[in-house]
Amino acid sequence: MEQYSTPSNVSIEDKATTVDSILRYRSERPTMPLLKKRSGNQWVNVTARHFVDEVDAVAKGLIASGIKPGDRVGILSSTRYEWTVLDYAIWRAGAVTVAIYETSAPDQVKWILEDSGTSMLFVEQHAHYTKHLSVIDEAPDLKETLIIEDHGLATVSKRGTKIGDEELDARHANAVSSDAATLIYTSGTTGRPKGVVLTHANFLAESTAASTSLAAGLEEGKSTLLFLPLAHIFARAVAVACIENGVLLGHTSDIPNLIEDLAVFKPNYVLSVPRVFEKVYNGAKQKADDGGRGAIFDMAADTAIEYSKALETGGPGLFLKLKHMLFDVLVYGKLRAALGGQCEAAISGGAPLGARLGHFFRGVGIPVYEAYGLTETTAGITGNNADHQRVGSVGRPIAGMSVAIADDGEVMLKGAVVFGGYWHNQKATDESIVDGWFYTGDIGRLEDGYLYITGRKKELIVTAGGKNVSPAQLEDTIRAHPMVSQCLVVGDQKPFIAALITIDAEAVPGWLERHNLPADTSLADLAQHEKLVAEIDEAVKSANATVSAAEAIKKFNILDTDFTIDSGELTPTMKLKRNVIHDTYKGPIANLYS
Repeated sequence: MEQYSTPSNVSIEDKATTVDSILRYRSERPTMPLLKKRSGNQWVNVTARHFVDEVDAVAKGLIASGIKPGDRVGILSSTRYEWTVLDYAIWRAGAVTVAIYETSAPDQVKWILEDSGTSMLFVEQHAHYTKHLSVIDEAPDLKETLIIEDHGLATVSKRGTKIGDEELDARHANAVSSDAATLIYTSGTTGRPKGVVLTHANFLAESTAASTSLAAGLEEGKSTLLFLPLAHIFARAVAVACIENGVLLGHTSDIPNLIEDLAVFKPNYVLSVPRVFEKVYNGAKQKADDGGRGAIFDMAADTAIEYSKALETGGPGLFLKLKHMLFDVLVYGKLRAALGGQCEAAISGGAPLGARLGHFFRGVGIPVYEAYGLTETTAGITGNNADHQRVGSVGRPIAGMSVAIADDGEVMLKGAVVFGGYWHNQKATDESIVDGWFYTGDIGRLEDGYLYITGRKKELIVTAGGKNVSPAQLEDTIRAHPMVSQCLVVGDQKPFIAALITIDAEAVPGWLERHNLPADTSLADLAQHEKLVAEIDEAVKSANATVSAAEAIKKFNILDTDFTIDSGELTPTMKLKRNVIHDTYKGPIANLYS
C-alpha cells in the first residue's frame, strides 16, 4: 500500500470548540473587523463585538425556545450573513446545525428532518416555507419553523432577553471538542443521502491545517467573498477557517452579479468549484470573440498556459517572457481587474479543475491551488500551495494528514479532519472506515506525495470489450468549450464510448450574433446546426487526444435541454447524477448505439 503523510505538531485540546475564537476576539479585540456585510452597493465591516453580540442574542433565544445541548437545529437557506450568525449561535447554545440546501426537493428535506430529528428549523424565504409546508407539518420532531427574511433571528432574540450570560457560559464550559457541530447530508448522486457527523475538533483541525498548508496561508486582515452554498462543506469550512484566522468574510448568493460583486468587494482570495473558474474563462473568451478580439485572446491563453508550464521546467525563456508581458497589458490585467484587482490566489475544490485551466489562471497571475476533500473530511485534506504546486494534481496532504492508495487504486485518508461516522448508520460507517482509514470511493495515484484523482470507483465505465474508462477527464476537457454547459460520457457494457453534451444558454446569444444567425434561433435548431456541431466535434477531438483509442468518444449527441439542479440531474454542487440522467435520457443514449 503506497502512503504519504505530512507531519504536524498541532493538536486540538479536549475542551476546544469553534466558539472559543469569537469569544476571545470580543474580549481582547472587540473592534477587530471580523466580517463584511452588504449595505446597498457597499460592503461595511462588522466588528467582533457586534457579531458575537448578535450570536449571543440568538443563542439565548434558542435556549428560551427550548433548545438543549445536542439538539438539532436546521438551516435551509442560500449563502448570507445570517447563515453564519445562526451557525455560531447554534454552537453557542451547545446544539448541532443541520445544513440543508435551499434547492432541496421536499422529499430530500423530509428525509433530512426525519433522519436527523431536527427540532427547530430556519428557512430563508416564505417561498421555501410554502414549498416544504407539508413536509414541515409531518416532521415528527420539528416543533417550530421561522423565516429568516421575516425577522426570524430578531424574533428568536427577543425571546432570550431573560436568559443570562451565565447560561451561555455554562453551556460553553460543558462543551468538548468531540461534540457534534453539524450534520451535513451527502449530495446523494446515488441512494439516500447519509448524514455526516462533523465535530468541533474536525473543524478546528481543518482550520489550523488549512492556515499553513493551503494557498499562501489564511492571513489576518485579508478577505474573501463567499458565494458557494453554506450547506456544502467546502463553503462551511471556509467560513470557519476565515473566522478562526481573522480573514474578513463576506457573503453573497447573487451568482448572476458575482463578477460585479467581486469587483466591488476586492477579495484577496477566491474559493470556488471548477465550474465557476470555467465560467470566468468562457465568459472572457466569449466577450473577446464578441468584440472581434477572439484571436488575441486565444494567443494570450496559449501564452499563459505555455508560461505556466515553463515554470515547472526551468522557467520561461526571454521570448516567452516578452510575449507574456505584452498579453499582461492586453488581456491578463483585465481578467485580474474583473476579480477586484487584489486577488492573490484562488482555491478550487469539489471536483477536478483540469490542468489546462490550472495553467491558464497561473499564467495570468491568479494561481488556482487545487485541493481535494469530501464532506467526510471536513473539506480539504490535500492541497497545493505557493511552495508546493503541481498543476493537475490536488496537492499533498495538509498538515497532520495521510493519504494512501489501496491495491485497486482507491484513495484512502486518515487524520484529524476525517469524520467518525454517519448519523445513525453503523453499517455505512463500518463499510467506509476500516482500520482507521476512510475509503473515499475515488480512484487516484501518488507521485512524490502529490495526489492525482483519476476517477470515481462507482463511475468507472466498463465497455463491452472489457476496457475500464474513467469519464472525468473526457468530460472536463469537453466542458472547457465556451458553448458547453455539461457533458455525460456513457458506454457501460456498450461497444464504444459516447457522450451527451448540453449547451450553455448564457453563451448562445453571442454565438448566434457571431455567426449571423437569428437571435430567436431555438436550442433545438442550434443543437443540429452544422457550425456548432463542428465546434463541438473539435472539442471532442481535443478530449480524445488525452486518452487511448479504446477510451475515445466515438459518437456524441448535443441535447436541446440542460442538466439542472431543479430537474434533479445535478447535485447542489453541480455534480452529475448519472443514474438520473441515464434514466431521463434513455432515448438519446440508445440512439447513440442504434
